[in-house]
Amino acid sequence: MFSPQGQVEAAVECAIECGYRHIDCAYIYRNENEVGNAVAKKIKENKIKREDLFITSKLWNTFHKPDDVKPALMESLKLLKTSYLDLYLIHWPFAYENTGELFPKDKDGNFIFSDAHYVETWKAMEALQKEGLVRSIGVSNFNEFQLNKILKGGSIPPAVNQIELHPYLIQKELVNFCADQGIVVTGYSPFASPDRPWAEKGEPLLLEEPKLVAIADRLQKTVAQVILRYLIQRNVIVIPKSVTPHRIQSNFDVFGFQLTDEDVKVIESFNRNFRAVALPHDMKGKYFPFKENYSE
Repeated sequence: MFSPQGQVEAAVECAIECGYRHIDCAYIYRNENEVGNAVAKKIKENKIKREDLFITSKLWNTFHKPDDVKPALMESLKLLKTSYLDLYLIHWPFAYENTGELFPKDKDGNFIFSDAHYVETWKAMEALQKEGLVRSIGVSNFNEFQLNKILKGGSIPPAVNQIELHPYLIQKELVNFCADQGIVVTGYSPFASPDRPWAEKGEPLLLEEPKLVAIADRLQKTVAQVILRYLIQRNVIVIPKSVTPHRIQSNFDVFGFQLTDEDVKVIESFNRNFRAVALPHDMKGKYFPFKENYSE
């Protein structure tokens, strides 16, 4: 997710010092250069080797046409100061026209969508893996129908589907489908993104739910740690975002305790299919993934 300019480099350095080895990036976050600076610094200091890290980035919506895929990756590699990615994801299944703007809009302020089909984009991603520029490829924000399209139309199955996942949005059916297909699930926004700029006044705050606070108090943990532990116990990779050193450290300290079946039942009782990252302004996109009864 987006973070203020200038904070990411220090946050990545702190995370590496704390023991983090998975760094999740995206071209659209506009901070790959800061991530690359932090990684290069720690490698130069002999704190880590490149092969110790698992670096993920994502193909942005304006680069879905097959001829745009490799140049987009090469730009991310340059910014990140690395010769390869461990994982490269299609950020969203829908595409924008490549007009030179990252969020292209018409004179009325509406997004300009492209008809580029995600299966054709996927085939270009496969070529990147075959060339050795990326070790694995996957998708983000894809629904079950779209995953099936890729599984049938491509030659390499997605290694990962990165999706929004937290107690307000547990997505059991999609997680189970991915498990059945051997697709690893990575969960983003595990705390339901309380600091997102478009949050509406009066929305519930996951980190303040009394029943979650009670579980955390009993375990002498933070609510954030309880949520992260819940997702880990679901065999999901979880990627909390923070630029605050003590929270970066705290979010790493989630391996010394276990939630009971009753704890999990309480946590899952909060499910309300609430999306913090719903993107209503993209609903006109041909392959927008959150439509009911999706069939395109």
